Order: sequence, then C-alpha cells, then structure tokens
Amino acid sequence: MTLKTAAPLLLMGIGIGLAGCKVGPNYVKPQASAPPAYEESAPDSTQSGDWKPAAPSDSALGGSWWQLFSDPELNQLEQQVATANQSLKASEANFRAARGYVAINRSYLAPTIGTAPAIGTVRDSLHQPYFNTNYLNNGEGSFSLPFDINYEIDLWGRIRRGVTASRAQAQASAADLATALLSLQAELAMDYFDLRATDTQLQLLNDTVKAYQEALKLTEDRHDGGAAPLSDVTQARTQLQAAQVIQTDLNNERAADQHAIAILIGLPPAEFHLDALPRGADHSVLPKVPLSLPSQLLERRPDIASMERQMAAANEQIGIAKAAYYPTLSLSGSAGFMGTSALNWLTWPSRFWAVGPTLSETLFDAGRRKAGVAIAQANYDATVANYRQTVLTSFGQVEDNLAALRILETEADQQHAATHSAEQTLDLFTTRYQGGVDTYLQVITSQTAALMNERNDIEIQLRRQQASVLLIKALGGGWTTQQLPKV
Repeated sequence: MTLKTAAPLLLMGIGIGLAGCKVGPNYVKPQASAPPAYEESAPDSTQSGDWKPAAPSDSALGGSWWQLFSDPELNQLEQQVATANQSLKASEANFRAARGYVAINRSYLAPTIGTAPAIGTVRDSLHQPYFNTNYLNNGEGSFSLPFDINYEIDLWGRIRRGVTASRAQAQASAADLATALLSLQAELAMDYFDLRATDTQLQLLNDTVKAYQEALKLTEDRHDGGAAPLSDVTQARTQLQAAQVIQTDLNNERAADQHAIAILIGLPPAEFHLDALPRGADHSVLPKVPLSLPSQLLERRPDIASMERQMAAANEQIGIAKAAYYPTLSLSGSAGFMGTSALNWLTWPSRFWAVGPTLSETLFDAGRRKAGVAIAQANYDATVANYRQTVLTSFGQVEDNLAALRILETEADQQHAATHSAEQTLDLFTTRYQGGVDTYLQVITSQTAALMNERNDIEIQLRRQQASVLLIKALGGGWTTQQLPKV
C-alpha cells in the first residue's frame, strides 16, 4: 500500500479514534430546595359532622386515585378519560412525534447509503466547437449501478448529544402527557362532585319549595279568615317565587356540569346523561390522602419531571453549540458497476470505486458560533429557573390544599351548628306566627336564614371534596418518574 492510498485510511482511523470525545458540559441535575416537612399536616382520618369516612388506603397514592372516594359512577367515568378525551389524544400524538425525532437523530450515527441505477444512450454532435473526435459517442448504451455512502464521524459528540437531547425531549413529552391526563382526571372529579352537590341542593330546594307552598297556603287561609293581612300573603308568595328561581338556576348549573363531563369523556353532550342523585344517597366521602415527604414530590409530579427533562435537553444543546468550533470529518464513497451493454454491465472489469474523507472547518463566521453557545447557555439557565419555580409552585399547591382541608373542617363544624340554630329559629317563629304572636316578616327572615345556611353546608362539603382532589393532583396523583419511557 502506497503512502498516497494509506493517507485517507490513516485519517479515517484517527477520526474514528477521536469519535469517543464529547465537548461541552456533562449534565448534572441542578438542586432545588425542598423543606424537610410541610407546614400543614395531613387531614385527620376522623371526619366531622355527617361526612362518610373513606376506606383505609395504602401508604402511597395509586394511579387510580379517584377510587379513594368510593363512588362507582365516578370510577366508571374516570376510566373513559384516558381512552376517549380528544385533548389527551393530541398530547399522546405529540409524544409519538417526539419519539420519532429520537429515531431520526439516532440514524445520524450510521452511514447513509443510496443508489441510483441508470440506463441510457448518448450521441454527440460532430459540430461541437473544440470537440475531440477521439471521444465520440455514436449512440452507444450506458449501464450504471452506483452505490454511494456518506458518513459523518462524530468527533466531538455533536450527533450523540443530539440523540441524548431528543431522548430527554421525548421523556419530557411523556411527562407532559401524564400531566395532561392528571389534569383532565382532576377536572372530571371536580365537575362530578359539583354536579352531585347540585343534586343535593336541588333536593333541598324541592323540599323548600314544598314547604313554602304550604306556608303560602297557610297565610292565604289566615287572610281569608281575617287573621292575617294581605301583606303576609304577598310576602309568602315572594318567598316561594324566589326559591323557585334558585331551583331553576340550579338546573342550569347541573346541565352545564353534565355537558362538561360529556366533553371530558369524548361524547357529545346530547349523548350523555347522569341520573339525579337518589334521595338519601350519600356521596360525601372525604378520603385520607397519603402524604409523602416534600423531597419525594420532585419524583412524583409529572410537570416537575417534564421541566427536569427539558433541562437535560438544554444542557446537551450547549455541547452541540460548542462542537461547531471544531472541524467536521466526513467519509464519502462510491462504488458499483458501469458498462456499455447489459452483457458487460455486471462483470468484474466494469467495477469502479472511489472513497475518501473530507475535513472541514469554519475559519471565520463573525461571531456566529460564539452567539450560538451564548444562546444555548441562556436557554439552559432559563430551564433551570423554570424548574425551580415549578418546584416552589408545587410545594405551594400542596400547602394551600392542606390548609384548605384543615380550615374547612373547622368551618364545617361551625356551619353545622349555624344550620341547626337557623332551623330551630324557623320552627320557633313559625309556631309563634301560627299563634298570632309574631308577624310573618319574622318567618320570612327565618326561612331565608335557614335556606342560606343549609346551602352553605352543602357548599362546604363540596369545597372539602374539591380540596381533596386538588391535593391529590398537587401530590402527582400516584405518578412517579419510574413511569418515564426508556426511549
């Protein structure tokens, strides 16, 4: 082998030997401050008032966290979100696209091989200027079967970092998908509990309207007998009509909740219906939510995991930008067969080949590469800040809902007492009015106070259930980083 033919092979050997090098920083996960414990404690399993305690749960949230609420109808609806929700399908398609980019970037680690077979004939003109007749082609055939190869030797890790970056982006997309699923599941639970609270309020308003109708009949009878003025009748009628307005408005709220649930499970609202809550049915389950250490939250929230994976991808972009300072070594070659007829086309004498490396380097770019590195570093710094902010926001969401559950428990006890007092007051003034001791205005005032307090009872129950849902969501809903795909 001559020096002339050995030089390209020697250069390729050096390039392959250098292909294990990578420029740029290796990724180290930045630290995010986490308190040793939450300021607020987990809600006690002993519920106050008329709440129905949930069944004991495991020490950690599971993926089907909604089962903590012991509602078979909610369980059935939640299972449909993952398979039918269109927004979730869009997020899943984004993940599949991100996984496809991993395959594209990985393909650059291998050579590209192509071929372009051709058969043709050419007749040259004798009247071409400065034409050498020794090279005259009088319509002879041309048969070629070339194979071309192109391969960039990854000297400085640019391609490998591109693969790593795309893998991190795909994992971030998978975490985004988990975040979207958790958000939709929580939204469905919130809408469902709101609908059931509306059912309870409708039962209350149905009973209230019936009671007000009886009160109106009583005042009309007393007026007809001369024992009550006409103003008592008009006041009783006004009270009844006001309750009917609330009743109608609650039906509108229930319809809106039902439509929202239908859309979440991928159905047209016209094709979905939830029967009203049966009288006496109890849906007021408040589960004991398992609470982990704050440091574990970093591994259990998919939105935090997404930000962390985006940091890893941004770190690789710094190395890719720095690799632009160094030369690029590419290997290209061509080989195949070329003949003048089909008979001598694929014969050994018709073979041809050419191979050689190309080393390229940018000598001057007016600061373009320097700016590229600065941009990559700035983007990485932004992802670090976003990651740490997401962590802080997550701790705040957990604390907010722990505080809400603690405070609402006290508020529920206070409201139960207020409701009981309002109902006693109504009974007393109704009896006194019937005995002619008080005016009907006292009854009207007591009716209004009793209805307001009874509705507040239901509203606080709803808020406690929704705070439980939001706490579960803030804790990650049973998701862990172990569920990230190995792309």
